[in-house]
Parts: sequence; structure tokens; C-alpha cells
Amino acid sequence: MGPYEYIVTRIDGDYAHLRRTDIESTEDLLVARALLPFETDEGTRLHYECGLYTVL
Repeated sequence: MGPYEYIVTRIDGDYAHLRRTDIESTEDLLVARALLPFETDEGTRLHYECGLYTVL
């Protein structure tokens, strides 16, 4: 799966709402913050590939 690019639209407790930026999408993906890099915050751009998220 991937690679995909996301932007963090909202942090909600232990979860982050991610929206794909590489395609036109209006749906958010809900991801546990434990799977994201420590420095992830609202507005952070992420790259997803091979099960790993990295900050762009």
C-alpha cells in the first residue's frame, strides 16, 4: 500500500484525523497517534509508505 501523503487536520485525544493530499478527498482517516511520529501536530504533512508515517 502506498505511498500516500496526508495532512493532519485535527488531533482528538489519542487519535489524529488525516486527509490525503495526493488525491481530491473530503474524508478523513482516523489514526492512533501512537502510530505517528512524536512531533506530529495539526497541520503536519505526513508521508505513508510500507506501514510507516514520516514527517515531510
